[in-house]
Amino acid sequence: MIKKPTTFAFATLCALCAPMTAYAQMPGMHGTQHIGITVPDVDEAVEFLVDVMGCESFFSFGPFGPFDNDWMTENLNVNPRAVIEVITMVRCGNGPAFEIFKYTSPDQNPNPPKNSDIGGYHVAFYVDDIEAATQYLHDNEVRVLESPHPLTGTGLEGMDWVYFLTPWGMQMELVSAPDGIIDEQQNDRSFWDPRADL
Repeated sequence: MIKKPTTFAFATLCALCAPMTAYAQMPGMHGTQHIGITVPDVDEAVEFLVDVMGCESFFSFGPFGPFDNDWMTENLNVNPRAVIEVITMVRCGNGPAFEIFKYTSPDQNPNPPKNSDIGGYHVAFYVDDIEAATQYLHDNEVRVLESPHPLTGTGLEGMDWVYFLTPWGMQMELVSAPDGIIDEQQNDRSFWDPRADL
């Protein structure tokens, strides 16, 4: 005998199928201010971001630690003996800043996470011409994974993408959608766009 779905189950199914709408009320939230990334060599990372990606380096500060108490664990959720040797702030075009960290820690994992790992992530840069930008990466001896691909059959249709790796092994991406994406054409909403004026 097949049971009829309960009202709760039906409502849950409808909620999962409906477009997500922002209902949260974080007081005064405007958007992403910075993205923190930990690297093995801050100088190498900043040099890549400035000399290859065209970002601007602002200032450095630190160190923080070592501390004799649990301050690092209580405030940053890291090993209590972890040390932040230096932090450098970098900005790339019309986007959030990068906070580039150099940590040392007794339990540090020296391998960056893959996208398939829990906590895996990547950063995507918008470019006007993805073919020209991809060739530029090749010309600068950056490891590019395959060639640009279209994102067909999704809400991002109209966007092309390609992954590349930084010198320290972090995944980054180039994206381009000169004519916009299909979701924005079909709905009265839009993603944040770094081409927009500040």
